Formats: sequence, structure tokens, C-alpha cells
Amino acid sequence: MDEQRRERLWQLVAALIEHAGERPEWVRAVCEVAAGEVHADAAVISLRTAGRAQDLVAASGDWAESLEELQYTVGDGPAVEAFTTGEPVLVDDLTSGEGRWPGFADGAAETGAAAAFAFPLQTGAVRLGTLGLYRHRPGSLSPEELANALTLADLSTTALLTDSSGAISPVANWAREDVPGHYDDVHIATGMLATQLQISLADALLRLRAHAFSRHLPLIGVARAVLNRELRLDSFTD
Repeated sequence: MDEQRRERLWQLVAALIEHAGERPEWVRAVCEVAAGEVHADAAVISLRTAGRAQDLVAASGDWAESLEELQYTVGDGPAVEAFTTGEPVLVDDLTSGEGRWPGFADGAAETGAAAAFAFPLQTGAVRLGTLGLYRHRPGSLSPEELANALTLADLSTTALLTDSSGAISPVANWAREDVPGHYDDVHIATGMLATQLQISLADALLRLRAHAFSRHLPLIGVARAVLNRELRLDSFTD
């Protein structure tokens, strides 16, 4: 590691320690540090799987959560692409992404999002999730901001894999039930729908997403309506 990268790493570690105090809070602190070091208006970290399952780990606020929820509902967007490809996705003007992510771009614009930058959280061939950064104004990241974002993504990956004692821990433990937008209800509703309709989990999730998108509802709200028996399962039949 060259001297400049080492200095940047320790500066960001110092900032994380200042915000978090303890390593279990490092993932949440990344969202706060990103605002100052990358000049992001919103930051969010999610765990993801190849099957598009997702859990919100930390977010800088309601706006960040809503952008992550939007991507979960429609199944596309910068963070989804970053996880799928394993490469950073840097979009300095989201209006240019209308054809790229038709389900995401319009909804994001309605919330005031103008630029998006997403980074995969990965180590070797193992991909854990994504760090998403958003701005109200269009414009690219400066070289220094990009370097800081990449370093924060690396630090997030380490935090997800390591507990406070330094031992390897299951990343699922980072999914926080106290964070609005926690997606366990979606997983359970998907399983119920798959069993009832005798379809695959992937098809069940697709039907939940289609229902949510066509009615401009958050996916988690549709799932909770299913679990609370407020929405009949036969509403999802062909």
C-alpha cells in the first residue's frame, strides 16, 4: 500500500472511530462519514444475495431508506447493478439512467435524487452487499471523493465480516430489526405466496414486486399487508 492510500485509510478509520466508538457501529458510522468525506446527501448499506434477497443494515436517514426500498421494490437501480456486476456504478446524472433502470429512475427523480454512486462490498469472490451514495445535485465524484468511497466500501466489508472481538461472524447478524425497512416480512410473505400458489420463490417475489410497482406502493408495505391478512393471497394469481 502506498503512502497516500495508507494515510487516507487511517484518516477514514479515525473518522469512523469518532462517529462510532465501537466496531459494531462502524457500518452505521460509514453512512455518517460519507456525508463529509464524499459529500453525499444520503448513504445506505445493504446485504444482498444473488437471489435478490436484501436486508437494510444502515442508512443516513429516511431519504436513503426510501431509495433502497425503491430498488428493492422494482428490482433494479445502481446498487442492484453494482452487486450483480461486482463493479462500482457511478452515475453523475440520473436522468441518463432512465433507459438503464426504467423502474428506478423516475421514482428516484420524484424524491429529488440527481446522482447515484454504488459500490459492491466484496472480498475475493464473495460478495456481501452494497454501499450506495446519493446526491440531490448532478455531478461526478472527484478523484479524492471516489478514493474515499472505495476505502469506505472496503472498511464496510471488513466490519460486516468481523465482530467486536475480531472473530469472523455471520453477516446476517448485521441486519437490524430496529431499522425501518427491515425486509424479513418480505421474505416471509414471499414464502407464503410461493407455498399457496405452488410457484418458485423467485416467481413469488416477482408477483409481490409487480403488485407493489403497479400500485406505487413500497414492497415492504405489500408484504406486511399479506402477513396481516389485509391483502388476500389470491390477489396475486394470474
